[in-house]
Amino acid sequence: MNDDIRVPEVRCNLDGGESLGIISTDEAMDKANELGLDLVLIAPQAKPPVAKIMDYGKFKYQEEKKLKEQRKNQVKIVVKEIKLSVKIAENDVTYKVKHAREFLEKGYHVKFRVFLKGREMAHPEAAKEVLEQVWPMVEDIATMEKPPKFEGRYYNMYVVPNKK
Repeated sequence: MNDDIRVPEVRCNLDGGESLGIISTDEAMDKANELGLDLVLIAPQAKPPVAKIMDYGKFKYQEEKKLKEQRKNQVKIVVKEIKLSVKIAENDVTYKVKHAREFLEKGYHVKFRVFLKGREMAHPEAAKEVLEQVWPMVEDIATMEKPPKFEGRYYNMYVVPNKK
């Protein structure tokens, strides 16, 4: 930028898009000073290097503004976890599903987990049955992203809300 440019000549452009052609770096600096702007090297690897006469402070400000806007528009996915067990009672299942439905209505993703303790590891299909019992209770407002799957000591099922 400005006096740090060490090449003898540059292809110079104005901020509005107007091209000044290939001129010496000193001429380009004089033109930038005359306009009260900065000479910024855009493409230093080009032959000859490309420089632009612009208000560098304004340019940096606009770039930061664009980045902030992009960050603001990002959607954060919240995953809520509902823990169940193999020996869970029917009314406990409905109570936990009621909470899961509330999360899904708020737009959160829900992960159902059944933890297998001790000898329950010998019959993991019991955990799968619990998740298969839960699915019909939420399928009207959700989509199953990952079907029941055995992972370590857990049987997991991942559910996301339907798009409105």
